[in-house]
Amino acid sequence: MKRPVPDEVILGLLRSKPAHGYDLLDSFRSPSQLGRMWTLSTSQLYSVLKRLEEAGEITGEQVYSDDAPVKVVYSVTSKGLSRLNNWLYDTDPSASIHRIRVLFLSRLYIADLLEVEREKIIRNQKKACIDQLNVFLDERKKTGNTFENLTVDFIIGQLNAAITWLDQISIPLSSIKDVE
Repeated sequence: MKRPVPDEVILGLLRSKPAHGYDLLDSFRSPSQLGRMWTLSTSQLYSVLKRLEEAGEITGEQVYSDDAPVKVVYSVTSKGLSRLNNWLYDTDPSASIHRIRVLFLSRLYIADLLEVEREKIIRNQKKACIDQLNVFLDERKKTGNTFENLTVDFIIGQLNAAITWLDQISIPLSSIKDVE
């Protein structure tokens, strides 16, 4: 399984508002934004920006200031917007717990940032988890030894927990009050 990349997340951030690299990096470092989901260095971010620009999914415009160095402000193109929408509403997301923690939560963050419908995103993720759960429930019937049973039971438990959690998050994030 390939390591998740933040390409679509960056497209979503830029769809929200054009930004330069350091503004984007702040979003990935802030625990109240994407910081709990992603670990991204400055060089990784600029590598992704270069890749997205070469693919024609973002454009960069130099902005000059009297009291600061030249900055490149990036914005998303129609090609990037198409990729973003396909990612947001992916009908076959991964049911891997790691990918749920990184990619699914990133989808929800971007959906809320863009103020777009999130129920379909949750439904698609829940369906993927249920489908994967059914695969492992069938596997459980075929397991032969104690260690294999423990492993499959652990995965089944994780998927059940994810499905229960997905049922609980169907309310908009903006309506959840922070506990102090």
